Amino acid sequence: MEKVGKLWLIGGTGDSVTIAQTIREHSFPCLVTVTTSTATNLYPTNLLISIQTDKLDIVGIKKLCYRETIQGIIDASHPFAINISRQAMQIARQEGIPYLRYERPNLTNNSYAIYLDSFEDLTTGNYLQSKRVLLTIGCKNLYQFEPWHQQATLYTRILPSLNSLEMALKAGFPASQIIALRPPISLELERELWQQWGINLVVTKASGKQGGENIKIEVAQELGIPLIIIKRPSINYPQQTEQLSDIIKFCYQCFPK
Repeated sequence: MEKVGKLWLIGGTGDSVTIAQTIREHSFPCLVTVTTSTATNLYPTNLLISIQTDKLDIVGIKKLCYRETIQGIIDASHPFAINISRQAMQIARQEGIPYLRYERPNLTNNSYAIYLDSFEDLTTGNYLQSKRVLLTIGCKNLYQFEPWHQQATLYTRILPSLNSLEMALKAGFPASQIIALRPPISLELERELWQQWGINLVVTKASGKQGGENIKIEVAQELGIPLIIIKRPSINYPQQTEQLSDIIKFCYQCFPK
């Protein structure tokens, strides 16, 4: 008996939860991969939708595609999770598997904010000198700010997970300058946190409305606090969309009747 293939949804974002729900409604078999056990509870599960927690590398991706007979890849990973996207595209090309990138809408550049191409541009410049800085950038890039602890007062907001906390501490952040909160963060709470810590510079990523970028812009303007936004990495996706309807069309193409 021929094994039934599946879609592979690269998850871990609120967007991917919505996509999984839509795929379920159309009755396509789908494997969702996430990197934390906490994220698994966000997704719908039934006989057609399964969840796997794993941090995949190129070898793991290839094994997954063979083991699960992957018919199509829907990449709904975070805009800054470039490694998994590049590796998934590589395997898709090698194995002839259809690939579709879901890219959450980018906000139009705001004239108030300062946009930089990379964290390197920020940390090698003089933006942080003698500032009280709030980093809302996740935990993976915190190590790049370690040399700045003697020249600025750095606060970070991270996800409430042991791994995130360990990475922040390893990057030199004292416990008193770490706050662990799971988004979304309301405008009111965002404002209160900045005021409580006496923040006079905020750094965030261009993660769109889903990442609270619009709220940070609004609070920054209201309080007159400079806001630095790190642009999304530039990747040449073979096929990309912002529309759920395109994802469903892609699913039907992967499972032609």
